[in-house]
Amino acid sequence: MKRLLLAFGFILALAGCGRGGEGDEPVLHVGSQRGGTKAVMVASGVLEGAPYRVEWSEFPAAQHLLEAIGSGAVDVGLVGDAPFMFAYQSGGRVKAIGAQYVKERPTGALALLVPATSKIRTLADLKGKTVATGRGSVGHYLIIRALAAANLPADYVKISFLSPGDAKAAFASGAIDAWSSWAPYTSAAIREGARTIVDGHDFVRGYGFDVANVESAKTKHDLLADFLRREAKALEWKRAHNEEFAAVMAKETGLPIEIARDYGAKNGRQSVPIDAEIIADQQRVLDDFRNAGAIEGKRKLADGFDTSFNAEKVASR
Repeated sequence: MKRLLLAFGFILALAGCGRGGEGDEPVLHVGSQRGGTKAVMVASGVLEGAPYRVEWSEFPAAQHLLEAIGSGAVDVGLVGDAPFMFAYQSGGRVKAIGAQYVKERPTGALALLVPATSKIRTLADLKGKTVATGRGSVGHYLIIRALAAANLPADYVKISFLSPGDAKAAFASGAIDAWSSWAPYTSAAIREGARTIVDGHDFVRGYGFDVANVESAKTKHDLLADFLRREAKALEWKRAHNEEFAAVMAKETGLPIEIARDYGAKNGRQSVPIDAEIIADQQRVLDDFRNAGAIEGKRKLADGFDTSFNAEKVASR
């Protein structure tokens, strides 16, 4: 209960940040995960001349960002498809207004890792072992998909839901047997000797979503549309300027330049419109979560997407 009260207090405090004294200047509150949206938008310079001010809030993982969006503390933020599905079906006041896609998820961008000294070699060796990841994260989804593909039950492993920072510490100390995570966390762990026993390249599609608070999607529609247009340009810029992006990311996050460079190379997303193909793909994500007993929500899938922003997205895929 104490933890819940502290978390709620954090969200309320965040909601108050920048809300007062905005005057007549429009403000867009944008959330960014470590090394995510903020780094690419700042590095590319696409926000120069924007007819509004962007106020950034940093989050360690998608779950925390989605909670802030749902509460109204943040207007919009980029998250993976699995955490969006999890938050939406859990009743969050969130809606996907834009999509991003990477045709080929690079090796190591999402992975189930074990320590260098571990005797575990395959997924089957994890029976009864403890695997850490974030609840509803892409790491959580990787565990579910990998077990299903191997015809293993959802309770084959014990999942310990931890934040990336706590999971990293538990992984280093040997308090957990494996860690299912994503870049840049995987990049750093692999550089330090961690071994990959399951790679997300084989199991998880590369979709991500710009997710907005449902009220913000209405009251700040024009600001959000402009932001998505600039974000699409920033992603195009990054594909040709990874070194410049990595320098800004390293400065923003404190990560070594090598990790930032590797993360940029593994994160070649492009903006795409939300269409029937994407929604159908998300039905599979939802079904996988439900089959594993991780989600009980019955909200209509299509209602979680707002296609009125599609004109702002890059149409090629």
